[in-house]
Amino acid sequence: MSAMNELTASAVPRLPRGVRLHFDKVRQAHVLLAPERAFNIGDTAVMVLKLVDGSRTIASIAAELAAQFDVDPAVIERDIIVMLGDLRGKRVVET
Repeated sequence: MSAMNELTASAVPRLPRGVRLHFDKVRQAHVLLAPERAFNIGDTAVMVLKLVDGSRTIASIAAELAAQFDVDPAVIERDIIVMLGDLRGKRVVET
């Protein structure tokens, strides 16, 4: 991946059209639904994706979660960048 395509703290992630976070009552778990695909996601990813609204930056998402869990925002920010980069590679997150 080139440096130009790498996510940064100032990136504003959003779910593309047709992709949504959904709570599956049968599985009792959240899934990320995309056209003809579904992704099982963990609790941490759910917390992040609930804040992905197309207006917040990665830095502001990290700051909100850091305040909620009393953790260093820089640590959370790095983890969010990795997670969203992976989801972007699967074409279920855009920046």
